[in-house]
Amino acid sequence: MDLVRLLVDCDTGIDDALALAHLCSLEHVWIEAVTSTPGNVEVEQVAANNRALLTLCGKSDIPVLMGVREPLEVPLVTTPETHGPQGVGYATLPDPESSVLEGADAIDYWIDAARSNSGELTVLLTAPLTNFALALRREPRLPWMLRKVVIMGGAFYYQGNTTPTAEWNTHVDPHAAKEVFAAYTAAAEQGLDSSKLPIVCSLDTTERFEMQPDFLTKLSEEAGCAEPEIVQASDPEGTLSKSSNPLVRYLSDALRFYFEFHRHYDQGYIAHVHDYFAAGVAAGTLDYETRPATVDVETESQLLFGTTVADFRGLWGKPANAQVVVSNDPEAGFAELVQRLGALARKLNENS
Repeated sequence: MDLVRLLVDCDTGIDDALALAHLCSLEHVWIEAVTSTPGNVEVEQVAANNRALLTLCGKSDIPVLMGVREPLEVPLVTTPETHGPQGVGYATLPDPESSVLEGADAIDYWIDAARSNSGELTVLLTAPLTNFALALRREPRLPWMLRKVVIMGGAFYYQGNTTPTAEWNTHVDPHAAKEVFAAYTAAAEQGLDSSKLPIVCSLDTTERFEMQPDFLTKLSEEAGCAEPEIVQASDPEGTLSKSSNPLVRYLSDALRFYFEFHRHYDQGYIAHVHDYFAAGVAAGTLDYETRPATVDVETESQLLFGTTVADFRGLWGKPANAQVVVSNDPEAGFAELVQRLGALARKLNENS
C-alpha cells in the first residue's frame, strides 16, 4: 500500500488505544505525531496514555504533544465510568518512554507540519475537535494543505450515546465541532475539492463495529500465545489477564472494562470500537462508502445540545462540507484487526 503519513489527535480512551495500536501495526503508516485532547480523561492523562501505549508498541520515537486543556466554551466533562479512571480500563500503564516535545504547542505543530508537507498529511481525529478548531482559526488554509481528514464523531439518523441525540466527542465540545464544519463550508464555497472534505465516521456506522469477547481469544491465537485469552461474561468484574504477551494483556484488561460498561447500559457484553473503524479509514485498510452532506451542530438548545445534523438533500442551499460514511464491513474489519495486532503482538514478544 502507498505510504500514509498521519497526524493523530485522540483522547485515549479504550477504543482510541485500540486504534493507535492498530496504526502501530501497519508498515505503510508513518505516524508523524500524536496530539492529545481532553475528553475521556484530562489531557495530561491522555498524553501519558499515548506515551505508554507507543512505548508498548515499540514506537517510543513518535512525538506526543498536549493541546488545549478544556473545550472552547463549556466545562470539561470526562467519562471514568466508560473508560476507567486512567482512561484505559483495567490496563496497567507501562512506564512511558516515547518522545515528548516539551513546551511545544500541538496546534502550532500541526500548522507547521501541514505547511511543510502540503498535500501529504492525513489527520485522524478521534477526540473532541477542540485542537482542530483552533488550528483552523490560526490557519484557515489548512483544508487545502491536508491530504485527508477523518473524524470520528456525531450521530445522524441514529440514537446518541451521551444524550438521546448526541454522540460523546461532539457533545464534549460542540462549539469546536460547529466551527470545524463551518470552516469547511467556507472552504467549499471557495472551491475546495470534495476529496478534501472531512470523512465523518458517525455512530450510524461505528456502532456496527461491535466487538465480542472472543476477539481476544482469536488475537491471542494469532499472537502465538501459549494459552488462549478467554474473556467471558460470567467472569467476576475486574478479572485481570494472565497472558504472557504484554500487548494482549494490555488490550484484554482495557477491553474487559469496556465490555462491562456496555453491559451496565443494557447493550450486552460487547464493545463498540468506534475509533478503530476511523483509524482504518484513515490508514486505507478498511472498506467504506460515503455520501456528501452539509453538517452542522446544535449549540443553543438545552434539549439537543451537541446534536449533529446532516443535510443530504441540499435543503439548506449550502455546499457539502463533509463526506459522511454510510456503509462499512465490520466482519472484514475485525479479521484485519486480529491479523495485524496478532502479528505486532508476536513481534513484540520475540523482541522482548
